[in-house]
Amino acid sequence: MTTPTRRTFNHAMLGTLAAYGLIETLFHNDAFAESVKPVIKKWLSDLNALSKDLKADRKLKDVEFQKKMEELYKRVELSELLELLDLDRVARTTKLPDNGANSIGIDLSKVEGLPERLYFGKQMFGLKKGRSVVPHGHRNMCTGFIVLRGTFAGKHYDRVEEHEKHYLIKPTIDRAFKAGEFSTISDHKDNVHWFKATSDQAFIFNVHVIAYDPKIEGSSSRLYLDAEGEKVKGGLILAKKMTSRECHKKYG
Repeated sequence: MTTPTRRTFNHAMLGTLAAYGLIETLFHNDAFAESVKPVIKKWLSDLNALSKDLKADRKLKDVEFQKKMEELYKRVELSELLELLDLDRVARTTKLPDNGANSIGIDLSKVEGLPERLYFGKQMFGLKKGRSVVPHGHRNMCTGFIVLRGTFAGKHYDRVEEHEKHYLIKPTIDRAFKAGEFSTISDHKDNVHWFKATSDQAFIFNVHVIAYDPKIEGSSSRLYLDAEGEKVKGGLILAKKMTSRECHKKYG
């Protein structure tokens, strides 16, 4: 029997643990190859510092954070790290729902060398073809998506006005997204999004910073809406407010 190399063993083990959201275990036990570990830690450290500048230190406005987040997502190292997660194994061990997306948590709070407090949240979404991260917005949240695998039809809108039973939204982005491409949202730019999988399987990695501005009132939970509502003057859409159940029934 051939004895696997350390690199082969690490690659296989990483894929298995990634599927169960246990990446931090590898860091803790020093199972990563030394050449890989600093790259991952550097990206996470940069992400945490950027999130701290937004939320705690208030050095950045949300639209400035979006721009810097996009610059971070452009780094070649990110795609290399995502490839190292062995998405083949994750895809085989993750049950994708018949409606909506499966949220896959990743706990990195104990990664060696990272600050004890992380200022961002993170998760992966897995979807079958034709299923969606349904149209919704947030209050007081900045979010960055990057496509890990597959393709999506992605749409963004600006939430222009809020009324008792509806929002007025303005389309801003409507295009195909493939692996490695990304988008961001904040309260002041592209703050409603909707991603529909167009490949057999599709996975997105999400980073979010919640409650970054104490002046913004209201919960950061999802604001579900009907993105295909009535078109009105000024290129706006009258988007009826929906419950999660209603939105997933129509768009999930």
